[in-house]
Amino acid sequence: MIKTAETYHIPVLLQESVDGLDIQPDGVYVDVTFGGGGHSREILRRLGPKGHLFSFDQDADAEKNIVSDSRFTFVRSNFRYLKNWMRYYGIEEINGLLADLGVSSHHFDDETRGFSFRFDAPLDMRMNRRADTTAADILNSYSEEQLSDIFYLYGELKQARRMAAAIVKARQQQPLQTTQDLINATAKLFSPKHEKKEQAQMFQALRIEVNHEMQALQEMLYGAQELLAKGGRLSVITYHSLEDRMVKNMMRSGNIEGKVEQDFFGRSNAPLKVVNNKVIVPSDEEIDRNPRSRSAKLRIAEKL
Repeated sequence: MIKTAETYHIPVLLQESVDGLDIQPDGVYVDVTFGGGGHSREILRRLGPKGHLFSFDQDADAEKNIVSDSRFTFVRSNFRYLKNWMRYYGIEEINGLLADLGVSSHHFDDETRGFSFRFDAPLDMRMNRRADTTAADILNSYSEEQLSDIFYLYGELKQARRMAAAIVKARQQQPLQTTQDLINATAKLFSPKHEKKEQAQMFQALRIEVNHEMQALQEMLYGAQELLAKGGRLSVITYHSLEDRMVKNMMRSGNIEGKVEQDFFGRSNAPLKVVNNKVIVPSDEEIDRNPRSRSAKLRIAEKL
């Protein structure tokens, strides 16, 4: 297992995402995806003695990377509860929020968590190991239609129905318990040319369902929009089209549907203003250093 903060997770678009916050030294900031602490440390480096940073992570493993700093508060919780926790700490406004929505290198490299098809591991995939439902629970209890919907909506897989049918057939013989069980059940559906990509999409879809990622992201974005002070910044790194679409819509319209509301004079009522109309992506050098950054997109918005 990866054990050090330096290798727990290589922060993606580190300078660009923190630059996007336009940090005020005495401001209050939130990093809702603490992980290895890379982004949080950079934010703290730019804060003055009166500034403060709250960092969220629901994974107990992330606590090993907690920063010892009086200006820092770690919140072990899902970021969907952002508003609740800020209220708990008496924070009415924040000056910026950063989210790196990607799964950390640590999770992919930990053989016991089941996030990667590189290892034969229990089908777990829980970010928060205190949660009840695992990937195995879903695969063995969801109906064929429910499984098909997950693979189609969250994995964007064209053969979602066939995959669901294959899983239901396989579990009738014996429950699917490991990542290899899942690979074996669906192996014939992947062409050699696209096998790794489509298997990654299948695992992504399951992970999103296990952790309720889209619902949590929606709640966090609405909460962040309400909490941001005027001129406050939202800096979000996405990795797949579903979350990127939601973030883009929120930043452009103030809602996840992307519907821009207008006043009597036809002026937009959107509470946020997009800072970078052209999405920011990693340089070739960063991709070479950290291949997992390849699909990353950074979007930045400011509260009006």
